[in-house]
Amino acid sequence: MLDAEKAENITVIDLAGKSSIADHMIVATGRSARHIGALADHLAERLKAEGLPVATEGMPQCDWVLLDAGDLIVHLFRPEVRAYYNLEKMWGAPVVALTGTDGPGAWAH
Repeated sequence: MLDAEKAENITVIDLAGKSSIADHMIVATGRSARHIGALADHLAERLKAEGLPVATEGMPQCDWVLLDAGDLIVHLFRPEVRAYYNLEKMWGAPVVALTGTDGPGAWAH
């Protein structure tokens, strides 16, 4: 879904056994605040349609939007904000390949 909407640098991080907050984290970059807002809106609608509860934070500014869907956490960033926080390095977790249509990677496609 995110790649179809032109999100960039999509990364899926496997957090299973490393964190109690979620099993998977997706980190992606949007081109602008407007793009990030649209990505967040569309992804939240799709997650809710799948029956997942979704909480969002950061929508007013859209520099960094967090979508919390239980075992799946999605971070959408403007490029410079993503570079500053560098979540992938902070978690030091293995990156999951974005293949197939099942599992957390399906939300990235």
